[in-house]
Amino acid sequence: MEPIDALDARILLALDEDPDATVLALARALGVARNTVSSRLARMGAGGVLGEVSRRLDPAALGCGTVAFVSVALSQASSERTIAQLRTVPEVVEMHSTTGEADLLLKVVARDTDDLHRLTRALLGVEGVVRTSTAISLAQELPTRYRELLVRVARGG
Repeated sequence: MEPIDALDARILLALDEDPDATVLALARALGVARNTVSSRLARMGAGGVLGEVSRRLDPAALGCGTVAFVSVALSQASSERTIAQLRTVPEVVEMHSTTGEADLLLKVVARDTDDLHRLTRALLGVEGVVRTSTAISLAQELPTRYRELLVRVARGG
């Protein structure tokens, strides 16, 4: 993935301000050609810069108000198959390979603690999962954000 430039960042900031803005409205607001905005958005979409709209969704709107982080230790012999199987679990909304005692860090969502208990038992049942450790999020103090980084890039920094 290639880094974005200042104009890409300005386009994304404008979309952050008005997610429903048309390409024409963006072009006018930014003072650039409509085709420039259109081609940049297409390039960023194809290049993986722009993620799915569903990433903006609050899981509570889906009835999943409980968020937890699950550290997972894997059997090294089956780690690729295990990761592939964990990717199929709908409640696993993020997965990161990590250093340290655990091999993976999962961000999971659940309806409540009973549902979280069901989920963690299911994760332990996945072939290749050796052990897990779960921490429940009490409150999201800072949601995932990229706006400040976009501002810096838009300013040429």
